[in-house]
Amino acid sequence: EIKKMAFNEPKLLHQILKSLAESIGEYALFQIENGAQLIQIFDSWAGHLSPRDYDEFAAPYQKMILDKIKSKYPDIPTVCYIKHSGALIERMAATGVDVVSLDWTVDMAEGRERIAKSRSANGIEGVGGVQGNLDPGILYANHETIKERAEEILKKAGPTGHVMNLGHGIEATTPEENAHFFIETVRNYRHK
Repeated sequence: EIKKMAFNEPKLLHQILKSLAESIGEYALFQIENGAQLIQIFDSWAGHLSPRDYDEFAAPYQKMILDKIKSKYPDIPTVCYIKHSGALIERMAATGVDVVSLDWTVDMAEGRERIAKSRSANGIEGVGGVQGNLDPGILYANHETIKERAEEILKKAGPTGHVMNLGHGIEATTPEENAHFFIETVRNYRHK
C-alpha cells in the first residue's frame, strides 16, 4: 500500500514522511536529553526501494532527523540501519550519518571503501564508521565456522571505527551457546 501511495499520491506520502521525520527527530532529542549516548535509525522500509525512490522517499527524511540531532548535539554518534541496503550504501553515507550499518549481503572491506568514497564525494569529513555484518544464520553453524566468519569481518573492518554486530537481528531459535560463543570471539579478538 505504501508504494501505491508513493506512485499515485506522492504529495500525501511526502507530508506523512515529513511529519514522521519531525516527530522522530524530536523524540531522538528527548532520548538524548534523558541519557541516550547514541541514536540509531532503523529504516525498515528503505531496503524495498530502488535507489531513485530511496533518494526521494527515504534519504531526505533520514537527513532531516540527522540534521535535527546534529544541530543540537553534534557530538552524539548516529547510526543508520537498512536491511538489504547493498545498493544504497553510498546514498546512506551521503546523509551525513556517522556510522552505516551493513547487513550480511555486503563485503565489509568493500562497504568501508564505498562509504569512505561517498563521504569524500559529498564533502563529509572522515571515512565514516561501520556496524555489522555477520549473517545471523551463521550462529546456527559450528563454533569453528562462527569464529572464522566473525574474525574475517573483524579483519576486513580494521582496528577502528567498527561496531561488530550481526547484519540483522538474531533469530529466535538461535542456540544461546552459539550467541555466547560469537560474543566471546569478538571480545577476545585482537588486531595484529
